Amino acid sequence: MTALALAFFGCAVVLLVAVLMSARRLDRRVAALAAPRETDATGASPTERIDAMLAELERDAARLRVDGDRLTAVLQAVSDGVMVVDAEGQVLVCNAAASRFSGARHSDAVAEQAINELLEQALAGQAVERELILFGPPRQTLHLRAFPLPELGNPNGAVAFVRDVTEARRTENMRRDFVANVSHELRTPIGALAVLAEAIAGGSESEVTAQLAERMVRESERLALIVEDLLDLSLLEAQERGGREPLPVAALVGDAIDQVRGAAETSGIAIDASSLPPDLRIECDRRQVVSAIFNLLDNAVKYSEPGQPVEVTAERRGDRAAIAVRDHGMGIPSRDLERIFERFYRVDRARSRQTGGTGLGLAIVRHTAQAHGGEVTVESHEGEGTTFTLMLPASPPAAHDLSEAS
Repeated sequence: MTALALAFFGCAVVLLVAVLMSARRLDRRVAALAAPRETDATGASPTERIDAMLAELERDAARLRVDGDRLTAVLQAVSDGVMVVDAEGQVLVCNAAASRFSGARHSDAVAEQAINELLEQALAGQAVERELILFGPPRQTLHLRAFPLPELGNPNGAVAFVRDVTEARRTENMRRDFVANVSHELRTPIGALAVLAEAIAGGSESEVTAQLAERMVRESERLALIVEDLLDLSLLEAQERGGREPLPVAALVGDAIDQVRGAAETSGIAIDASSLPPDLRIECDRRQVVSAIFNLLDNAVKYSEPGQPVEVTAERRGDRAAIAVRDHGMGIPSRDLERIFERFYRVDRARSRQTGGTGLGLAIVRHTAQAHGGEVTVESHEGEGTTFTLMLPASPPAAHDLSEAS
């Protein structure tokens, strides 16, 4: 619901409160004025006329109360915080989302102070807004707005809106960083190819030409990998659903191991997947999930030391299958754990350049998990290693598995 619509709701609530108060005052005045007088042309006595007026006012007040209850219910269901105050600054309406900023502590107390300041300015007749960053934890970005509620041209209250724009700002920052990073990543191999081509064109020694040509092949392969990963990521972000079928986790892991086996053997790293349960299945797109597991294995191989094993395990956790890839490498610093799934984010840029990584592998893993209704988590300790766990919805156990379990 838009802020403008919320403003109308807030104004309506204030008006309803004012009408209800007026109706009560009118009830008292009419009752006080009740006195015997002559009958009118219809033959109704003064008392009868007053009773009719009171009954009509009571019906109007009842309708106003019903409308007020409905508007209050709507405001309570709105995800944005809404707070309405009267001319003296007393709170008339405060929905559930805004109540956290009433008598708040820690970072919410900062937001409460900011809301009060904006309401004071709104009571003075000024529409104001600001963006507030709360450092948490967790870190949040709030967009605050306050408007005066005029009555006969004069301020007679104010309404404030609080919207959590944390995710929107994070997405904007990621998109901006992505444009900058992808430009840089593509510029590097393209620039290298141009320089190498110029060297080949001006060279005459066959040995040098062969070396430059080999380097051109590597750079072009790197460029092709970046483009391929970008295409995979764009398809995942669009949530394009491929063919889903129940597939055994052991087979999916086996396909991924086959793809990374060459790099693992070259680095002297053994991959242990001997304890995978044969009956565990997931409903998935084979290509996407194999790509995700491959990226986890590839990442583990690249950041492990020669001779250190990489272990793959899987188990059923409720209605999900947990596929874990553990290495015994350098680990990930705690300051980087929140950002490692961002596109082109690298913990060790020098090592990533050396191993030929594109910086998109973990982003692909995360989007694959989200596209399948799952998630990916990471646990790491510097100098001890890292464990990535891919959680995906598991297929129901087969009938013979259930009979064996019973």
